[in-house]
Amino acid sequence: MTHGKEVRQALREPTRALRGVIPAVYDGYARLHAAAMAPGALDARTKELIALAVAVSEQCDGCIAAHAQAAVHHGAQPQEAAEAIGVTFMMNGGPATVYGARAYDAFLEYYDEKAARDARRDGAGD
Repeated sequence: MTHGKEVRQALREPTRALRGVIPAVYDGYARLHAAAMAPGALDARTKELIALAVAVSEQCDGCIAAHAQAAVHHGAQPQEAAEAIGVTFMMNGGPATVYGARAYDAFLEYYDEKAARDARRDGAGD
């Protein structure tokens, strides 16, 4: 199992069903998310790395997948993700080594996909 796309795909329909029942709650969460992740003293990349580390600490596969993808989108590099995940080991011990590996797998899944997409785009202009 990959820890990125497969997790997000599995959650798509259940999330859509729940959102249909409690749309105001989801709208409120979306506003909170946008406000918390808006660039300020910390840029979006840093905030996504923090969110990825918290997702490992909370042992939330859906959160790991979402924030791994967003961290890549905002330009995070594998070493940055690894170091953020490494902090979770100090704070959470053994369970973080399991969820940290999942998080790094998800990060690399999205990172490698983006690198391949960028290479195709850069090669198309030759």
